[in-house]
Amino acid sequence: MKTLIRNGHVVTAVDSYTADILVEGSTVVLIGKDLEKIAGALDKTINATGKLVIPGGIDPHTHMDLPFGGTSSSDDFETGTRAAAFGGTTTIIDFAVQYRGQSLNQALDVWFSKAQGKAAIDYGFHMILTDLPNHRLPEIKNLVQQGVSSFKLFMAYPGMFLVDDGTIFQAMTAAAESGGLICMHAENGVVIDVLVKRALAEGKTAPKYHALTRPTRAEAEGVHRAIAIAEMANSPVYIVHLSCYDALKEVQAARDLGLPAYAETCPQYLFLDYSYYEQEGFEAAKYVMTPPLRDKSNQEQLWKGLRGNDLQVISTDHCPFCFKEQKELGRNDFSKIPNGGPGVEHRMSLIYDGGVVQGRINLNRFVELTSTAAAKIFGLFPKKGTIAVGSDADIVIFDPSKEQTISAKTHHMRVDYSAYEGRRVRGTVETVLSRGNIVVEHGEFKGKRGDGQFLRRGTA
Repeated sequence: MKTLIRNGHVVTAVDSYTADILVEGSTVVLIGKDLEKIAGALDKTINATGKLVIPGGIDPHTHMDLPFGGTSSSDDFETGTRAAAFGGTTTIIDFAVQYRGQSLNQALDVWFSKAQGKAAIDYGFHMILTDLPNHRLPEIKNLVQQGVSSFKLFMAYPGMFLVDDGTIFQAMTAAAESGGLICMHAENGVVIDVLVKRALAEGKTAPKYHALTRPTRAEAEGVHRAIAIAEMANSPVYIVHLSCYDALKEVQAARDLGLPAYAETCPQYLFLDYSYYEQEGFEAAKYVMTPPLRDKSNQEQLWKGLRGNDLQVISTDHCPFCFKEQKELGRNDFSKIPNGGPGVEHRMSLIYDGGVVQGRINLNRFVELTSTAAAKIFGLFPKKGTIAVGSDADIVIFDPSKEQTISAKTHHMRVDYSAYEGRRVRGTVETVLSRGNIVVEHGEFKGKRGDGQFLRRGTA
């Protein structure tokens, strides 16, 4: 397959220029002016005049087909990656889960079976660690050598995912020695568990109490502790789904000291807020996620963190559960509402509209936050995350002026509601190439189930 993308405004994390891009097979082979004259016979020509041509998005935080709270996330690797492609994301890094008693390779095999033959775009895995006695520590190095170079630990969810500080320290030490990276879900889950039990004992069962029992200080304390343990372990640390200014200040303080602390935030924390929990009836259950939505005052501080590089990545934490039947499991007890929300499809347009159009970030930073930084942090750059000769032809033709209204009626995620229902955004995906193959074109899916490849990631 030989494709020429003509006359687009090419934007990477560091460049912005008008050019043609020649793709052969899965790779970008030439970038320049008037390439049609030298390209030879072509299978496809795409006229990108007036459009942005950007690297395919990388979402490093998704949960496809994840068992949680007595059910499973509603998107599997087929539906979830197809929806991601419609939104301009061409790579996801999903979270495999090691359950107690499993080896890391046993856990990885389960997630391979979930993804292989289904994914429409490329994918990698982080490994969630829940059981790490001393004899399993060498398995961390083994996974890094297999291309799974990042690991997630939880300070939350006692009895399910939570691990103690000693385990966190040992995992950070082992990962650092192998060139790996620890991702931390940083909240004081033990204290939160007490707050949840108190609320339920007082008859406070409505969805809003999910947020009211998870204060910002619990997140900030977890972030502080995660960074302190990482410093003692001589390890970098990556804070997932940072939601509030209290937690951001801990990351800023660490980075001011030169510590290798990184963090992501998500669109829900930039555009949604606590007021969604005050809706009548059970509607607020749609927004039960962890961390919860925060007071609106946090949003501008998060944007400042993104501008100043104290936050490096915007992911989605895509973990959808249908409102009917799944979220309703917690109708009489907020602690039984499956935690998570949909988002993988609209990340790029939301961030373009709320960031670039609103003047909060420029185009280069938009690309960096949605693609390049994740590629660098998680060992995919320069194969992914940029447009350059020799890089994978993961390319998005993006219309910066066309508007769309986000709605569950038109989205492609397998979930019965949208967290952004009715939101009008400027900036839409027109055409998406994954390794040179067109997977989305003018609103139609042109890809194939199973075309996505597993990505063996290096170390950052």
